[in-house]
Amino acid sequence: METPARTGIAVVLGTRPEMVKLAGIIAELGEQARVFHTGQHYDPALSGDVWSSLGLPEPEAVLDVGGATRAVQVASALHQLDVHFAERPPRAVVVQGDTNATLAGALAANAHDIPLIHVEAGLRSFDRAMPEEHNRVMVDHLSDLLCAPTSTNVANLRAENVAAGRVLLTGNTVVEAVDAQRLDDRAASAVLDAHGLTPNRYVLATFHRPENTDPLEVLTTILEELAKIDAEVVAPLHPRTRSRIEKAGLSHLLAPLTVIDPVPPAEFLALAGNAAVLVSDSGGVQEECSVLKRPLLVVRASTERPEVIGTFAERTNPGPEISLIVNEWLDGLAAKHAELARTPSPYGDGSASARIATAIHSLLARQAEQHLSVR
Repeated sequence: METPARTGIAVVLGTRPEMVKLAGIIAELGEQARVFHTGQHYDPALSGDVWSSLGLPEPEAVLDVGGATRAVQVASALHQLDVHFAERPPRAVVVQGDTNATLAGALAANAHDIPLIHVEAGLRSFDRAMPEEHNRVMVDHLSDLLCAPTSTNVANLRAENVAAGRVLLTGNTVVEAVDAQRLDDRAASAVLDAHGLTPNRYVLATFHRPENTDPLEVLTTILEELAKIDAEVVAPLHPRTRSRIEKAGLSHLLAPLTVIDPVPPAEFLALAGNAAVLVSDSGGVQEECSVLKRPLLVVRASTERPEVIGTFAERTNPGPEISLIVNEWLDGLAAKHAELARTPSPYGDGSASARIATAIHSLLARQAEQHLSVR
């Protein structure tokens, strides 16, 4: 049976951050992009609404793996991608970050001997308790082109003996993603008005990671600490976090907070860019704060984004330090904001998407030449 000709470039994604960070690359690839959505984020607030707001093309397939365990998500997405890639193989596969969708896309590419491009390669928390750490390490070592956002990420890959010829320092697509979605002053003011907020008079807090939402005592501590902050705390609750709070009987701890539903990326950036301080366990927020020039307290045991620690962000474990640190920042807010306004983002010049798309085309051109020379 004749093998089908390879066509297009498959972009595999499954979560809101992947949509945000890959939107620029998908736009650069144009009609060559074939988007596969695994459905890992399936809630409308995290998927459908975000998809349309980013102007992403209709996916070639939605794999509907959301809500399952990690193993089932990876296995189901891998099986379905295997079928799609067998019927209509792409010329290359692009994955981003460290999600279950990332790993499934990488394994499917590897199974079909399709060139694999890993966007946001080389990040390391050195914390083996994080499932994402295993995902990102495996994907890096399967990839043919590793797009490393920073020199720290390049150094991590070199320490693991990844061939230098496979690694490219690209910057992080978060810079252009923030710039592309950022609302003008009038539109941003309208967002704040809709929520009854005043610039620099509130703290924006987001939590969704299992390490902060699964242990009851940790979740309780975080909610109690947010209530001790000397400013209004706005909390766009991730569906998983809301469900965990309700099941644990902790809904009363939300009373001191201003709880809102998840909002589209542009609206979130308006809220984040006008907040006095951010408190979060999100990796994406760690990057976005460096573009928005806002201080962030990272509440996690470890982070794979050390570039912002000590400038735009500080890290702490759940405990009394949360309110102590945030209240201290609030006391010296004007000076804190002025300092960050002068500090450049470590994530590049906003050209990462174009640089990555060019590198993908170059990789495919080189491989085509090699194929012809072999023949």
